[in-house]
Amino acid sequence: MKAEKIIKLANGYLMLVIIALLFFGGIAMVIQSENPIYLLATLVGFIGFFGFILVNPNTSKVILLFGKYVGTIKENGLYWANPLYRKKSISLRASNFDSERLKVNDKLGNPVMISTILVWRVTNTYKAAFDVDNYENFVRVQTDAAVRKLASMYPYDNFADEGHDEDITLRSSVNEVSEALEKEIDERLTIAGIEVLEARIGYLAYANEIASAMLKRQQATAIVAARHKIVQGAVEMVEMALEELNKKQIVELDEERKAAMVSNLLVILCGDKEASPVVNAGTLSH
Repeated sequence: MKAEKIIKLANGYLMLVIIALLFFGGIAMVIQSENPIYLLATLVGFIGFFGFILVNPNTSKVILLFGKYVGTIKENGLYWANPLYRKKSISLRASNFDSERLKVNDKLGNPVMISTILVWRVTNTYKAAFDVDNYENFVRVQTDAAVRKLASMYPYDNFADEGHDEDITLRSSVNEVSEALEKEIDERLTIAGIEVLEARIGYLAYANEIASAMLKRQQATAIVAARHKIVQGAVEMVEMALEELNKKQIVELDEERKAAMVSNLLVILCGDKEASPVVNAGTLSH
């Protein structure tokens, strides 16, 4: 047999009454009749006590007989079966797994620290019990392997200024990366009869050896972007000022004075510090 088989055994409460009658009835008959033959009933009752199987909610019992798979009990309750059956408990509850922080290289070769949070549960008890050695350890190892593979497929962040403009990155594309991670882990855990309910990145950062350098790079990129925006706005404001002066004919400026005005306005608008104006009490020429 290579597949899970759901079985239902004898009612445990009914068998409890029968076995109790055999056990205590045999003792009573031995005392009453002083005939040791009734000890056989007591012995049968005693052995029968080892056949009870208690299945709690969201748990299962895998039943074996001399190494042969008999079936799986998934419905909770009290059951009775052959006392020679070997029972193995497998939880059907959803389990959380928070992996260790792994140091891996992203698509661009930058070392990053990454971990994942996985929610999983067993759906096929036969595969979990017999197709892998230890299904819980199998989940941990395969999850780490999937995270390493995923990190190598995407860059940590976009570096458009260096020609690395990616649609999906580990830092910004949370939904896409989580979907890809969930699919990758699910494919690896199918062999163990395990269903992946959720998989997402729990921790993501540059490795310590490059964290400070990457922080400076991000700051420099942000400063350049901000300066670009400031200069663009300043040029538009200067253009608007010249148009308004010309439109309202407030003052006539030749090309040299226009150039000086543009230079002064750009210095004022693009400077980091507040400008200190110089009042000219003379003419425009002085």
